[in-house]
Amino acid sequence: KEHYLENFVQSVFNALVEANVQVAGGTLAIGGDGRFHNKVACQTIIKMAIANGVKKIWVGQNGLLSTPAMSAVIRTRDGGFVPFGGFILSASHNPGGIDEDFGIKFNGENGGPAPEKVTDLVYKHTTQISEYKIAKGVPEIDLSTPAKFVVGEGDAAVEVEVIDSTEDHVNLLKKCFDFEVIKKLAARKDFSMVYDSMHGVQGPYAKKVLCEELGLPESSCLNAVPKEDFGGPSSSSHGHADPNLTHAVELVKIMGLNAKGETIDVGGATVPSFGAAADGDADRNMILGRKFFVSPSDSLAVLVANAVCIPQFKDGLKGVARSMPTSGALERVAKAEKIPFFETPTGWKFFGNLMDSGDEKYFPGKPVYTPFICGEESFGTGSDHVREKDGLWAVLAWLQVLAVRNSDPALPFVSVEEIVSEHWRVYGRNYYARYDYEGVDKAAAEKMMADMGKSIEEGMVGKEFGRFKIKVADIFQYEDPIDGSI
Repeated sequence: KEHYLENFVQSVFNALVEANVQVAGGTLAIGGDGRFHNKVACQTIIKMAIANGVKKIWVGQNGLLSTPAMSAVIRTRDGGFVPFGGFILSASHNPGGIDEDFGIKFNGENGGPAPEKVTDLVYKHTTQISEYKIAKGVPEIDLSTPAKFVVGEGDAAVEVEVIDSTEDHVNLLKKCFDFEVIKKLAARKDFSMVYDSMHGVQGPYAKKVLCEELGLPESSCLNAVPKEDFGGPSSSSHGHADPNLTHAVELVKIMGLNAKGETIDVGGATVPSFGAAADGDADRNMILGRKFFVSPSDSLAVLVANAVCIPQFKDGLKGVARSMPTSGALERVAKAEKIPFFETPTGWKFFGNLMDSGDEKYFPGKPVYTPFICGEESFGTGSDHVREKDGLWAVLAWLQVLAVRNSDPALPFVSVEEIVSEHWRVYGRNYYARYDYEGVDKAAAEKMMADMGKSIEEGMVGKEFGRFKIKVADIFQYEDPIDGSI
């Protein structure tokens, strides 16, 4: 829709000013997942930022910054916490292309999604906006190569820097993991892997880490060239860069599985030891072993149980959390290992409060829960190194666990399936189901949810459905233990 982007961006600037954020004279980061309209939107936001008084702008090379990379840029570049925030141009795992989805969101000074007090202000300003500011006569910035540009003169000069999209994120990941140990895993003759970037933004990051840093062959990176339509309707994923068994068709087949997670006959093909996939903006992940699917809930629990293998957690974990729809596998580990556990609503900003708890800038006097691991059943996993879920972090965490569990090359390879099966034997196994319904009638869906809530209030506990009896049924409500919000 014409001027929609401009109206939304101006509403964000207006909301930030009302929230006493120093926009004028400040630094802003911009980047996205490379979908259709990404580059055009970057140029528009640059001009609007200049008109709103921003003095320094960081833009990802080719307009690209993964969602976790944006958080890393805000938190670490030039000493850390320089920008007042950043615009991420992405519709996450939704399809890209001229006839598909485009999205935009704002992350704040801590590198995480804008808190509700800011998003509420943004919404308010969208309902009353009458004008937007944009600098005229500003030339298009060449985003193809890292470089610095100065727009304007004297006191009105603004610096626009095109930054290496991968640099800050990869440098941060090197502090979380022991790349030298993972290199030894990569060098084993009985190990191979495939990482499917699904033509989203993860491709350059995957190549940088897996090939340049860890020495894996380029064949380890599948669909690693970002495309505006994520491969489009003719691709195996139909341009739907969503890392699950349904859409990551090519990877799933390579790993010897079908869309139900069942094993298939691969003929004489060699199935890799490890497989993973990323979504469009690279914050989600799917983990696969040889002919073996790891559910997101189990993946989270297994990483927490094996956190001792990861250098980032050498001194132990102080907190773990999952979203409400995620299975109970995590609390089994938390209870056994005596780690503080939290169940939150869906949305990474709720994890962010727990990560920032005890920080003198945000929540002084509150308990400290970092080092911290958290995740969602919608294929999101992360830690306190950034304030977003991080698909590449999850992949490296699994590689670190595999590397430590296979430190002796003379012994047989310990597989992903063996690690998960061992986990089930120690902690027990949780089963759960998720059903997605698309294109449903909104009114009918709202009525169904209302009826379900009424049934719970009237009493569902003890009722039997087939061979199952309901033990617990509740209407989830979350009181944030950090800021007290409900």
